[in-house]
Amino acid sequence: MPTIYHSTYRKPPLLHFNGHLQTILPSFRRVTGVTYVRERLTTPDDDFLNIDWMRQKSKRLVVLTHGLEGNTYRHYMLGMGKMFYKHGFDVLAWNCRSCCGEMNRQLRLYNHGETGDMNQIIHHAAQQADYQEIVLVGFSMGGNISLKYASVHPHPLVSKVIVFSAPLDMRTSIAVLDEPSNFIYKQNFINKLLPKIKYKAAHYPNHLDLNVLKGQKSIIAQAALFFVNINGYQDMEDFYEKGSALHFIPCLQIPALIVQAQNDPILTPACSPTQLADKHPFIHLEIPLCGGHVGFMHPTDKEHTWAEHRAIEFALA
Repeated sequence: MPTIYHSTYRKPPLLHFNGHLQTILPSFRRVTGVTYVRERLTTPDDDFLNIDWMRQKSKRLVVLTHGLEGNTYRHYMLGMGKMFYKHGFDVLAWNCRSCCGEMNRQLRLYNHGETGDMNQIIHHAAQQADYQEIVLVGFSMGGNISLKYASVHPHPLVSKVIVFSAPLDMRTSIAVLDEPSNFIYKQNFINKLLPKIKYKAAHYPNHLDLNVLKGQKSIIAQAALFFVNINGYQDMEDFYEKGSALHFIPCLQIPALIVQAQNDPILTPACSPTQLADKHPFIHLEIPLCGGHVGFMHPTDKEHTWAEHRAIEFALA
């Protein structure tokens, strides 16, 4: 489908002057009126996944996947769930391994290219009710996971996939995160990941050598190698290849909305595949001038972001 350059998102709220502010200020947003019912799933490798439900006996389900070191209580997850619930959907928001406030049992955590846990969750959900369709919505890393899943082995009930600020090209996304201007995001991720790295090294000393990680040039490179070591990738090149949804979305057979702001501080143009989108029958690539990274705050609506309005519009079209 032709790339959408003339997005309906044209004006952020007052004081949201640039991509950094449009990324940071939404994190102070408070979403009310959402009540989850939690369920714990046991995985085939004897680990667990915590999923949060909002159910109203609907025939339609939305599955929400959060970003790196996020969880189901991030404002964008709550706001999107609230929007879809208001429009008649059941809502399933899930926590990637180690992101629910409790460390997972096995060596591996989660990563941008891992789709097995999502596959289990969707098959489990499909058995819980007589759903007629399932829509996937992902944010940042969760967007990359959702797109790869929808491209590689989607459940037959999955009808659409909608993602915002997805790092579709892992090579450039990791590199840009290491730039000085992105120090605040890098530090935020590292502050959350470092305790997990130390925990895994202490509990699995034969699988993770912290001295190897320290040999990397930057702390972001250390964190990336950590994901490589614990998740079974051969090396960084293997991670870039298998972790980047960009390499899989040519196979998409369902409608996909990919929204990438041009002023996103932690994505690169490689994450907005305009040439592929222009000739692909199912990819709708929307690249508004502004919005930041998982921002897209509405200039007038105080309850919902523009992203939430755009997602439900695409889901119901």
